[in-house]
Amino acid sequence: MMKFGTKNKYKFGDVIIAEVQFTDTFEIKTRPAVVLFEEYDNIVCAVITSNPNMKGISITKKEGMKAESIIKLNYIFTISEKMVKKFLLNISEEKKQLIKKELIKRFG
Repeated sequence: MMKFGTKNKYKFGDVIIAEVQFTDTFEIKTRPAVVLFEEYDNIVCAVITSNPNMKGISITKKEGMKAESIIKLNYIFTISEKMVKKFLLNISEEKKQLIKKELIKRFG
C-alpha cells in the first residue's frame, strides 16, 4: 500500500550505514552509503568505499567519515528503510553539487 503525504526520513546527501548486497555475490555486508533519494520507504544510494584506488568523489575524515573514503557513483542500489542501521552525517552542499554534476554526465 502506498503512503501519501508521509515525510521521508532520509534525504539527499545523508551518509548512512546500511546492509548492502553486492552484485558479485549473494552476501550481504554492512557498508556506508550516501542517499540519493528516498521514496515510499525505498532508499536509492551510492556505496562508499575506503579503497583509495577506486574512482569517485572523495569524502574525508575531516568531513566526518571514519576513514578517507570514495563515493562510488558507478555502484547505485536500492534498499528498504529497514536495512538502514545508522545515520552518520550529511555531506556538504559542495559534495552534493559534485554528485549531481557527475550523475548528469552519466545520464545526460
